[in-house]
Amino acid sequence: GYGPAVVACSDIPDLDYFRGSYGAKAVLPLYRNAETTEPNLLPGLLELLKDTYSKKVSPEDFAGYLYGILAQPEYTRRFEKELTNRQIHVPLTKDGKLFFELSEFGKGLIWLHTYGQRMTGGGRAKGKTPAGSVKCKKAVSDAEDNYPEEYHYDEATQTLFVGDGTFGPVSQEVLEFEVSGLKVAQSWLGYRMKQRSGRKSSPLDEIRPKHWTHAFTRELLELLWVLEKTIDGYPKQIELFEKVLESELFSASELPDVPEEMREGPKVQKASKQMAFEFEE
Repeated sequence: GYGPAVVACSDIPDLDYFRGSYGAKAVLPLYRNAETTEPNLLPGLLELLKDTYSKKVSPEDFAGYLYGILAQPEYTRRFEKELTNRQIHVPLTKDGKLFFELSEFGKGLIWLHTYGQRMTGGGRAKGKTPAGSVKCKKAVSDAEDNYPEEYHYDEATQTLFVGDGTFGPVSQEVLEFEVSGLKVAQSWLGYRMKQRSGRKSSPLDEIRPKHWTHAFTRELLELLWVLEKTIDGYPKQIELFEKVLESELFSASELPDVPEEMREGPKVQKASKQMAFEFEE
């Protein structure tokens, strides 16, 4: 579908995380252990890049580069035919300056998309979502009788109406932003209407807030800001992407072979026995 070829999250995804139509089998952790001492990367790759660039490359540097290349609709548009087999191929430049420029851009995107939880430092504050131009122009009522039943959008004024509240300016691009057919802002809103949209998997889905909360308003603003900043960065991201494609690239034959153990999940030591707890009244 349209949109970025990869998304990032700060925590281990669960059943609530968008998985696309092909199943949640392509979760790629940056590290293979909780101590973050074993990168989930091809052994010898970072050393090869260090020798090529004459500069140390960290796992985070490489993750930023990957995200800078893949987290944009230009990649999926450009390689639409090649992606029909669901295999992702990443052009890897031999230009060290270009690599690190794109890596820093990608780190900023990961920081943005994880709401400041990952890739902090370098001017990126932890837990900070940068404010965009969208503002809550009229607060959504927190009265139980006025819980929003629907939302709608006025393209002419770039106004998003949520119940009796209004938000703007919201561009059409922000509202239509999608990942493989999932329109992010519209999905978020649909799940929070009085009669929620989306799948229901258990009776727990029926546990609903009785009124619109201030936290909902803040979360919606932050989501719109993240999407706005993402779209604003596309021209620069595409420019860097084009430079990579025009640069001298590594061929697959120049990379180290993949050892079989790296194709398997890491072994996790299981608890030796089941712990039981008793509670007294």
